[in-house]
Amino acid sequence: MSKSNKKKLGIIVVVFLLAYFLPIESQRVQGAILSAFAMLKDYAREHVLLCLVPAFFIAGAVGVFISQDSVIKYFGAKAKKWVSYTVASVSGFVLAVCSCTVLPLFAGIYSKGAGIGPATTFLYAGPAINVTAILITANVLGWELGLARMIGAVVFSIVIGLAMQFLFRKEEAERISLLQTSDQALLIDEDAESKPLWQTIVFIGSMIGILVFANWKKPETAGGLGDFIFTYKWVISAVLLLVVIYAAAKWLDKKERKSWLSETRGFALQIFPLLFAGVMISGVLFGLPGVTEGIIPSSWVAGLVGGNSLGANLFASVAGAFMYFATLTEVPILQGLIGAGMGQGPALALLLAGPALSLPSMLVIRSVLGNKKTFAYILLVVVMSTVAGLLFGAIV
Repeated sequence: MSKSNKKKLGIIVVVFLLAYFLPIESQRVQGAILSAFAMLKDYAREHVLLCLVPAFFIAGAVGVFISQDSVIKYFGAKAKKWVSYTVASVSGFVLAVCSCTVLPLFAGIYSKGAGIGPATTFLYAGPAINVTAILITANVLGWELGLARMIGAVVFSIVIGLAMQFLFRKEEAERISLLQTSDQALLIDEDAESKPLWQTIVFIGSMIGILVFANWKKPETAGGLGDFIFTYKWVISAVLLLVVIYAAAKWLDKKERKSWLSETRGFALQIFPLLFAGVMISGVLFGLPGVTEGIIPSSWVAGLVGGNSLGANLFASVAGAFMYFATLTEVPILQGLIGAGMGQGPALALLLAGPALSLPSMLVIRSVLGNKKTFAYILLVVVMSTVAGLLFGAIV
């Protein structure tokens, strides 16, 4: 029997056993299944059309129109570290996307030759260094927790990237060498170099603008630039969409448009199934935090994260890493957990691990980096979040 057939047989056996022994009559199981679909519905409404779809088109454009030499120049293993890690962390700061939306962008720059270090810095920084979330954390949970979250997120993004670059330096050198000598990469570079730089910047920048402005949240206080942008965000997004359509029609030839759409479709086919499967599994286990319950009751989580012990911080980091948080929902959820007895240290640990990771994102990261690199990335996030929680809990 071939390896693929063995895998299929294994999946069939697991599904059969699950269907045979599933205690569907249990109200807890019924609620968990409904929670999974509730989370999938919430995910589809809140993240797919305005977050993931624009991200897929941006990733496709990066894969086709950004010169591999340019990516390697700023994100490659041989680039100056202060340049590559600064650009990677600032890029995440500017985009301020969730842990799932950042995935196609991460896959795009990594496939073009970005070093594992700057790429994972970008991967962590995108969802973790979210100015809005940090400000809300400070307002709702206290300035100490907000400040600790900001400092921790910036430090984590750089340290994790440096650690990943050091751990996998040999494998990365081989990967970059193969990318530089591939015929496909050379063909893409030739196409990219023939196009004026300003056209590429306007084309990709307009799509990034759509991603940013279409998801602009209403500020807590009325007035100011944030309120003005929120009021006119759909007008701004529509103008940017017209720019993208014009650029695609006038500046790209038929071959380039086909390549762009092909790359976009490739990222969507790779990422969508894994994300949806991960969301369903996460919903069954944990429910939609703050709304519905899963198999694991939220009261158990609250009971295990009291005080500032190593176990409490480690549990908060692991739970945060596997749970899925919709953008900005981690703050009210933590407010409830803290009210139920959660310690300040575990609260920070969850804030540093939760937004940057989730079970759905882990599945996608594994498809891009492989088992070993994905495990190392998750372990770094969990261990560093645990240590940060212990230190913060001891200080406050």
